[in-house]
Amino acid sequence: MTTVAPGSDVRRHELAEFLRSRRERITPERVGLVRGPRRRTPGLRREEVAHLSSVGVTWYTWLEQARDIQVSGQVLDAVARALLLDVSERAHLFALAGSQDPAPPAVCPSVTPAVRAVLDQLGPIPACVQNSRYDILAYNPVYGRLLGDMDALAPQDRNCMWLAFTDAQWRAAVVDLPATLRLMAAKFRAAMAEHLTEPAWTALLARLEGASAEFREVWARREVVGQSSKAKYLRNAQVGLLHVEHTTLWLGPGTGARLVSYVPLDGRTRERLERLERLERLEELAGTRDGVRGGVRGGVSAGV
Repeated sequence: MTTVAPGSDVRRHELAEFLRSRRERITPERVGLVRGPRRRTPGLRREEVAHLSSVGVTWYTWLEQARDIQVSGQVLDAVARALLLDVSERAHLFALAGSQDPAPPAVCPSVTPAVRAVLDQLGPIPACVQNSRYDILAYNPVYGRLLGDMDALAPQDRNCMWLAFTDAQWRAAVVDLPATLRLMAAKFRAAMAEHLTEPAWTALLARLEGASAEFREVWARREVVGQSSKAKYLRNAQVGLLHVEHTTLWLGPGTGARLVSYVPLDGRTRERLERLERLERLEELAGTRDGVRGGVRGGVSAGV
């Protein structure tokens, strides 16, 4: 057993041993490398990990030697990816290094059974749970029919930004589409300021830029605005024009998940939402609707 000094030395040695154990379990073939005939090292060599993570060989060697060096979150992120760490291993790596993870794994503790029950009880008011990236994490039956057919969408497409710029049904339901798109892009940019290096955010941004010239034009304005309630008109294909107020109830910190609802602003809108709810339930009874889980549909697999 290695004798180490107390305090930070203990964590450095634990980190070194952990990295070594993770490196030795990975075969060259798993990361696209060719196994040479004279290889004696179990798993990967140090220089191979350094190459895969785009860090210096000397730096990575010192890390495995428990040298007293500064470790950035970005470099640890690269090493974690090179070593194919799972969620628990990644968290352990950053804990040992005493560093904050720049791209923490997506989890969604906010959509609890109680929150799902609230969504269901809000009917006929359309409601969903979103994160700050506009992913739709859960929704009630009326919301599922408000702007199209949410159940028919692939889970990775259940994102308000993506739908607003690419989905024909969603876009047709928004009465003042140009102003809405500018407002959504401005909110998205403001929220993204705290997540500029996170893969889920950059991947969504790249997907939007690749799919929509309209998004590229709006995004180039660099407008920002905070979250707020707003009255709006929506045109539902089944029940007609709706006058609602977009309201937000935060389920955690301001950058986390939120419950979004569309409260009717007049009697005619309430009647039409009630009719939409009845139509949804009739289709469920007829067995023509899929994806129901306790009255609340599921959203994307990624969380907040």
